[in-house]
Amino acid sequence: MNLTAQLKLEPTAEQGATLSRTLAACDAACDYISGKAWESKTFRQFDLHQLCYREARNRFGISAQAAVRCISKVADAYKLDRKAKRTFRALGSAAYDQRILSYDLEAATVSIWSLSGRLRIPFVCGAHQRAMLANRKGETDLAYVRGKWYVLANCSTPSPKMTEPDGFLGVDLGVAQIAADSDGNLYSGSEIKSVRHRKRRLRAKLQARQTRSARRRLQKLSGKERRFAKHVNHVISKQIVAAAERTGRGIAVEELTGIRDRIRATQRQRGVLHSWAFAQLRGFLEYKAKLAGVGLIAVEPRNSSRECSACGHTARTNRPNQSTFRCTACGFAMHADTNAARVISGRAAVSGPNVASCAAV
Repeated sequence: MNLTAQLKLEPTAEQGATLSRTLAACDAACDYISGKAWESKTFRQFDLHQLCYREARNRFGISAQAAVRCISKVADAYKLDRKAKRTFRALGSAAYDQRILSYDLEAATVSIWSLSGRLRIPFVCGAHQRAMLANRKGETDLAYVRGKWYVLANCSTPSPKMTEPDGFLGVDLGVAQIAADSDGNLYSGSEIKSVRHRKRRLRAKLQARQTRSARRRLQKLSGKERRFAKHVNHVISKQIVAAAERTGRGIAVEELTGIRDRIRATQRQRGVLHSWAFAQLRGFLEYKAKLAGVGLIAVEPRNSSRECSACGHTARTNRPNQSTFRCTACGFAMHADTNAARVISGRAAVSGPNVASCAAV
């Protein structure tokens, strides 16, 4: 399993300026190569290498391996589609491999190629990221983010063997409750909704002013809401996986692909629904479950909120409001999201023979 270790570089002012020039040269080379690829309709990496390699090196002063990586970056960009010419923004990330970037873990430094030759730059990271670096594999990206320098190392992490789960912990994803599991645990979304409401209102006020100070404030706020939601999703997914691992169960979630195209919402609800990071939470659950050796399976979500987990009766009237479930057939009642999580758990138990390998998603 591949994970990314993020390391923060601590270059001197002179080294930072050199890295900026290097990234600018690499991005300009990528733009040049992309232009040639678009004009000649040449998109395969081997053919692009024959077409642009020497000119890219001579024109932008980059090293041989840096030119190879730029050509690879352009070829990868055109693998998505070839409907439009690809452009590359200034100071975008650049890919480095073992020939042009190496690590000294004892000294906590990286040796990195630049237009001015090799630079030895110290880095800082947590103990977890440092341990991951022992299994680094493939490319490392150099990135400049909000005035700071980072290297993002691709690391191969061994995954434990999957075991046959003893039942499933059902997980219902939502807005009022970000997640609810079949054990009755609720992970409230009220804090995220409150933060998003405040940030949305503040952005609207600042955008209306259109002053220089308002623009500076908007720039400072950029990404803050996203990082907060990401942190909450990390915490929730870690707790759910730990509960499943502790009890020897797998995890069952709803298959929500394409939900934004299916749901109907009022204009006031759209901002909340379209900022709901359920795909991110699902992704966190998948990779954390795989690291823990916990099986994960996605089940059909249709009518899971209206079906009774006790008798199976399905009706719209079973759910009189957002938080209440009361079966009109058998009288069973509980929190609506917990009931839905139990329904999801039950569906996973009868979903077929691929349960043992379901975490290899």
